[in-house]
Parts: sequence; C-alpha cells; structure tokens
Amino acid sequence: ISSLAGRVPDPALPVGEVRIGGFGGADGLATWLRDNNITAVVDATHPFAARMSRNAAQAAEATGVPLVRLARPGWSGHERAGEWTWVADVPAAIDAADAARRPLVTTGRQSVGHYLSAWAEKEIVLRIVEPLTDPAPPAWTVLRSRGPYDLPGERELMREQRADHLVTKDSGGTFTAPKLEAAAELGIPVVVVARRVRVAFGVKLGVEVFVLVAEVMVASRRVAIHQAMLAATVGDASVADFSRSQMKMSPRRLSTAPSIEMVSTG
Repeated sequence: ISSLAGRVPDPALPVGEVRIGGFGGADGLATWLRDNNITAVVDATHPFAARMSRNAAQAAEATGVPLVRLARPGWSGHERAGEWTWVADVPAAIDAADAARRPLVTTGRQSVGHYLSAWAEKEIVLRIVEPLTDPAPPAWTVLRSRGPYDLPGERELMREQRADHLVTKDSGGTFTAPKLEAAAELGIPVVVVARRVRVAFGVKLGVEVFVLVAEVMVASRRVAIHQAMLAATVGDASVADFSRSQMKMSPRRLSTAPSIEMVSTG
C-alpha cells in the first residue's frame, strides 16, 4: 500500500494500492498500522519532510512495526558541490544570496513565507509545483512546473529569466539536478540548503532487526530492495546506517538506488 500526502495535484501514482491524505499525526498513523495489519513500513518521503519521517518513526515504535528509511542520494557528493554556498536553512540562504538582483528560487512552496518577509520587493523567479495560496508580490515571477528537467531547458530558463543566482535545497537525485550544471555553465552562483542530519526520534535500537522485502517507487523508478532481512545489534546507537553494499543490491542498480537507514525496530 502506497500513501501520498495529497499536496501535489494530479500526482504520478505508484503501482499497486494507493491511499491519499494524512493520518492525523503519529497516533493516527499508529492506529492505521494496527487496523490494517501492516507488517513493515517504508519511509520514502522527501528528504526535507522531517515531520512525516518523525511521525513514521514514532508510530513504528508505538506499534512494534519494522521501519526502513529510503533516501535518494543528496548532492553533497556532486563534482561541483565545493563551488556552492551551503547553508543550514532558508533564512541563511536568503542572507547568502541577498546581493542577487534576480535569483531563481527552487526551495518549494513551503518556504515561500521566508521570501515574502525578506524579498517581497526583489525580482525573484520562483519555481514551484503547487500553486500559491495567496497572490505573489508584483515584483515576483512565479513559474509552475514539475520535473524531470534537462540541461538545455534549464539553461534556456536561466537565460530567459536573467537569473543571477540559484537558491535551491539538497533534494538530491537526478530529476532536478540539471539546474546545477546549467548554473555552472552560465557562471551563476548557487546557494544550497543542506539536509538536516537525521537522528532518532526517541526510537531505541539494540534488538534484532528484521526488514521485509520492500518494493517502492522512488523518483518514478521501481527500486527492488531484495535480500533485505537483516539482523543487527547496535547498542545505544540511535540510527543504524546500512550502505548499499551491505544491502547486497544488484550492481546495475547502484547508480540510482537510494541510501538506506534503519530507524526503528520491531
């Protein structure tokens, strides 16, 4: 069963049964897991969806259901990552790019409030998937689109919009990565909001962990996580990280496979 938050209109649906909408927090998710006899949870939410991941971890702990976290690789290992300005959050990104005259902003609709406070008069180009709930300031250019994107298209966009900075976040993966190369080609400075380090959400580990075979849709590609029955004792560790090699994944999948973190036990 795949569950989508329902924030994106007309989403690309994964194969199999799909439910759309929230659960009512960690308690609501725990109830749903019990009522539906769920035997394992795969958290494949967006790398910046901290609240949903926290709820999943708390619900898994409350119900004793095994939980595995799938995260697409970030851009910190990108060959150009050392050229970018890395910051901790959106306010810091605004400070880092404050000299920009016309920045291209791709940090998502949920971050818009920060830009309204600081850059309401700046000619920013805001690219988002979902529509804004309120009208944008007159100086803004709002573009609604959804990836994947390609290098020629991103290059043309930055030229047409006269972007002089790129403000983005470390969403990772390949669908939105071409903007990074386009910015490099055009000499546009890049500011990246880094991912927060994931820590345990009050989850205690230290017992044997058994993860069921899981098939999930990640970036619209079917990724089969096989041979994934693990037994681990991690003592006081709050999060056990298992590399792709430890998961014995097929070599042909290594270039596109997400990283895997064990965040809860049964």
